This record gives sequence, C-alpha cells and structure tokens, in this order.
Amino acid sequence: MPSSLLHHHSQGFSFGLTSITTIGEASDDTGIHFGILNLRAGEEWTVNDGLESAVLLLKGKITFRCEGKQYQAERRSIFDEDPYAMHVDASTSLTMIATTDCELALSQVSNEVHFEARFFEANNLLLSEQRGKGLLDNTAYRIVRTIFDKRNRPEANLVLGEVITFPGRWSSYPPHHHPQPEIYHYRFTEAQGFGFGETGDQKGHTQVVKIKEYDTLKVLYNLDHAQVAAPGYGMYYIWVIRHLKNNPYTVPEFTEEHSWTQAESANKRVWHPLEGT
Repeated sequence: MPSSLLHHHSQGFSFGLTSITTIGEASDDTGIHFGILNLRAGEEWTVNDGLESAVLLLKGKITFRCEGKQYQAERRSIFDEDPYAMHVDASTSLTMIATTDCELALSQVSNEVHFEARFFEANNLLLSEQRGKGLLDNTAYRIVRTIFDKRNRPEANLVLGEVITFPGRWSSYPPHHHPQPEIYHYRFTEAQGFGFGETGDQKGHTQVVKIKEYDTLKVLYNLDHAQVAAPGYGMYYIWVIRHLKNNPYTVPEFTEEHSWTQAESANKRVWHPLEGT
C-alpha cells in the first residue's frame, strides 16, 4: 500500500489544525484538503483561505459565525448523535468559537461559484438511512448520514457524509466504485478497534488495508472500496467526495457480480446452515 494513500495518526491530533491531505500533492492527489482541527475552550479559529469549506463537528460545544449570523452546536457522540456541519463558499469567512475543547474535521476544495452559507443539523440533513437493513442477515446493515451532495447543494464541489458500521458488519457494500476522488477518516468505539478496507494504487491493483483509530484513507482510480468492522468494534468514518468538472458524483457504480445483494430476493439466495447444526 503506497504510504500516500493511507495516513496513520495513532496518537490522535494535537491542538490546532493537522493537515492530512492537501490540494496538489505530488502523488495520489485527491484535490481535497482534509484535516482535523482541535480547539481549546475559549479559542477562536477563522477559515478564509479562498476555498469552499465544510467544517464537521466531532465533539465539543462550538459557535459558528459567518455572514453576520451565529449557529451553535454541541456533540458528545459521533456514533449516537446526528452531525452538525457548516458549509461555506470560497468568498465567505467562517469563524469558530469553542465553548469547550472541540474537535472538528475540515474539508476544502477549489470552487469559484458563489453560494450562501448553510448550517446543517438533524432537521436539514439530506438523508439519514438504515442501509442494508433486513438484507443478508443484516450483515451489511449500517447507518449512512448524507449531509449534502448535489441534490441539496448543487453549486458545491464537495460531498460530505458519515457512516456508522456496526461491529462485525460491512459497509460501502456491495463493492462499488466511482471516478470522483474520495477520502475516508475513521474512528472506533474503542481505541484499539480496527477494521479492513479495500482500495487501489496507480497500477490498478486492489489491496486490502487494516484500518485503525484516527486513520485516513484516500480512495482513487475508480476501484472498489468496501469496508468491514472487526467484531466487537463499531466503526465510524467521514466520507468526503470531490466532484469532477463535467462529471459530478451522483450514485456509485456497484460491481456487477455482487449487485444482486441489494435486492430483497437476495435473502432467498444466502446460504444458511442446516437446522440443528
């Protein structure tokens, strides 16, 4: 696995902004700047660097201030609570004021289109779905929260969402792919938790990687990227996609040989042990 695709931060993140991927990297460039911002209680931080920006609250209590308005958010659990996020265009200055120690995820892309700032919370998320429920013995049942994409932010070059993968189960399933670059950032219900994901390299080879707490994975080259959480450990990940020029992300393309697993009829095809075994 090229080191440029999988980023480890096993000790977590210090206060301030830790940039994990940047726009224009020498190899495996996603065109996305992604980083983790940790703020101390009482600290302020302003984003005004000429990029479309989405800031997702992971934990803490914070106030977002932009365009003369203020929005307050508090989050204790990324697993149990819906997300809060602020999304602004490249011309808008966004200030964050931390009431408590806070952790946030910052995603940025180039975009010259003007659009109004929007604060996202439970009542205006695009979707919160229980995907895979009732199929395949619930082995790919997960919660998918799509905060925004082209359907509710047509001017954006970003897509932002979260996935909660239950212990021992799959997500991003059935295996799927798309040409638009993507970033996954992972957390687990326990610090020693782990999972596995598939991705690829520039030669078109698919590889399986072990995912741990605080890892970030780049997904490129139109290759499949299904995920699985180890038994006993819930797996959370942020997913960030960048739209390509004249080719925005809409829906993924599922690998044909596994696409049957999406239909209710799949339950009749799945093997079960004989009664009494």
